[in-house]
Amino acid sequence: MRLLRPARQETYEKVFEALYAGLTTNLALTLSCAPLLAALAIVRDPPASWPFFAVVSLVCAPALAGAFGAFAAPGSGRAWRAFWGAYRRAAPRALAVWAAGVVAVGVLAVDALALAGTAWGPALVPFFCTAAALVVAVVVALLALLAEPGSGALLPLVRPCLYLVARRWYLAAANLVVLGLAVAVVLARPVAGLLVVCAPLLYAVWATTRFILAPLLDEKRNP
Repeated sequence: MRLLRPARQETYEKVFEALYAGLTTNLALTLSCAPLLAALAIVRDPPASWPFFAVVSLVCAPALAGAFGAFAAPGSGRAWRAFWGAYRRAAPRALAVWAAGVVAVGVLAVDALALAGTAWGPALVPFFCTAAALVVAVVVALLALLAEPGSGALLPLVRPCLYLVARRWYLAAANLVVLGLAVAVVLARPVAGLLVVCAPLLYAVWATTRFILAPLLDEKRNP
């Protein structure tokens, strides 16, 4: 019985550390995404104002990089510091990646809507949807890389990210489903979604993304 007590205590400590790290990450996400939360609270019909929200969503770029950095930090006590460290480190490049992704997805969405009304357009809509999904998956992969210390220049990372995401498209598709669930929860209950749900869902996305990018991460660690 005495031998079981340390094991149980260690298990409880790990559970507490995981919960504390999740709550810390959720709080940091809420603070960093405050402009988006304010816009969601003010605007009654967010889908109708999508160009405005496309611009405001830029705050999500360094926030996601910060969350990925917090997940990579060992120990719960480092989650807060790791979040803001990754946030500051990745912010300029993360904003550039997110802006490019927003423009690409916006163009694809407008083209798909324009072609949907033509006689032969509906046959091309799945192509535009697939291309938009690929763009989102590559943006997430790049943010995960930028959260890593010493990630290097941005442009050399784009091609290998695109290749690895396309190679393991089924995992990227699973990530998109989880991200869609996170977005749906935040849109329905913005503050509660960010404070409670986001960390576990984003952790699943981060872990899957790191598995997708494993060859590139191994190459960077062992050049």
